[in-house]
Parts: sequence; structure tokens; C-alpha cells
Amino acid sequence: MEIQDIIVSHDSIRNHLDGVSTIIQKGKITTIIGPNGCGKSTLLNVMSRNNKPISGNVSLESKDLVHYKPKEFAKKLAIVYQQNDVPKDLTIEKLVSFGRLPHHTMLKRNVEEDAKAIEWALACTNLLEKRENDLEALSGGERQRVWIAMALAQQSEILCLDEPTTYLDIYYQIELLELIKALNEEHGLTIVMVLHDINQAIRYSDQIILMKAGQIIAEGAPRNVITREVIKEVYGVEAIFNEDEQHGFYMVPLGI
Repeated sequence: MEIQDIIVSHDSIRNHLDGVSTIIQKGKITTIIGPNGCGKSTLLNVMSRNNKPISGNVSLESKDLVHYKPKEFAKKLAIVYQQNDVPKDLTIEKLVSFGRLPHHTMLKRNVEEDAKAIEWALACTNLLEKRENDLEALSGGERQRVWIAMALAQQSEILCLDEPTTYLDIYYQIELLELIKALNEEHGLTIVMVLHDINQAIRYSDQIILMKAGQIIAEGAPRNVITREVIKEVYGVEAIFNEDEQHGFYMVPLGI
């Protein structure tokens, strides 16, 4: 996916984009980080066609996003938000089955193909044994996995996640990030996600896009982007960096 000179303006100065250009690499995990209000989610919503820019364009496989029909685009990209309304009296399997809608037409529906895709999505997210459970009875981490399963059932090539670990305790955060990593490594999904935790971004990303005030400040491999100077410029805090065999490369914030 290629993003060129995107400008998005809102009534407030927060969450805008000011001439953003970047390339999302196929088969990689790209994480967008930055302070609150810097435009992370706005950029993700531009990629997923949920936010229309004033100028600039986004292309996927050399085709402008505006030229994709809705169902055609849904087969290319799926998005999961940080918070979703949970329908009452709906089972996990039923919600996941909604991910098959882009593959249906008024005259055609492949029941066998749908069943295989749903089974695969439930297996990937470790939900097979809970498929008949009601959504309301699930924990926050389990619910997030269900929404990811629905996105997987779309069988899209790109999975976008807007702050998927927000509102989850640390156990479910790590569980979810390990799932995302496995989807990339084992199934070749291109992942684009927004995270707040810098060390999680370092650990689970191939590429990092670091934003501030609607612009990209730095992008590239984690250890090239996350430096003492850049963290001070973007977040206003001092930090040191360590690396060891057990934890790899990580940041320790010291203070302002």
C-alpha cells in the first residue's frame, strides 16, 4: 500500500494529518505509534477508507482505493477497532460468520467455502471450543479475539488493528500480540496496527511509523526509529536503551 501526501483536517488541531506519505510493506508488521492526538488512528482510518482525506491518495496494488468497490476492498483489507458493541444473544460463531458477507452475492454463496473460512478463523484465534458461547459472557481479551476472527473470516490480505490492546490487562495484551505475530508469520498476513506501548511496538513490529502533530517523524526498523533523541523530541522524556538475550532491544523511560 502506498500513501502519498495525505492531508486530513478537523475542527480541532488534534488527529489531523499534514502531508503524510509512506509505504506499507507486504507481509510485514507495521506499527504506528506517537503521542495522543498525533493522528495515528486517523492515518489507519484513511488506509481503511473510513476517513476521506482532503488531498493526496492511497493506492493498493497500484489501484487507488476510491476505485475499489466495497466488497472488493473488503477482500483486500479488514479492520478491527479497539472497542466494539457486543450484540446481545449472539454466539461467537455467528458473529464470525458475518466476516463472510463480502464473499456473498444475491445469487451466489458457497456454503462449503464459508464453513472452511469460519473454521480456520476460529482455529487461528483459539475459539473452536467456545464457538457456541454468547459474546456477552466473554472476557475483554476473548471478545477482541472474536472480532479478529471475524476479520480473518473475510480472508483479507491486510489486517488493520486500532489500539487492539487498549482496556486489556497485561496477560491479554501479550496473548493478543502473540496471536497477531503468529498470523503474520504462519499465514503471511500484512499487519498494520496502532499501539501506545513503545516496548510492545519494538518487540512485535518489523517496521515502526512514529508520528507527532499529524506528521511522520521517523519510520523504519524499530532500533533505527526508537532512539534517545527521537523519544525526547516526540514524547518529551529521557530514556535509555538496553539489549540482552532474554528481552532483546528495549527502552527504559527515566523521566521528563
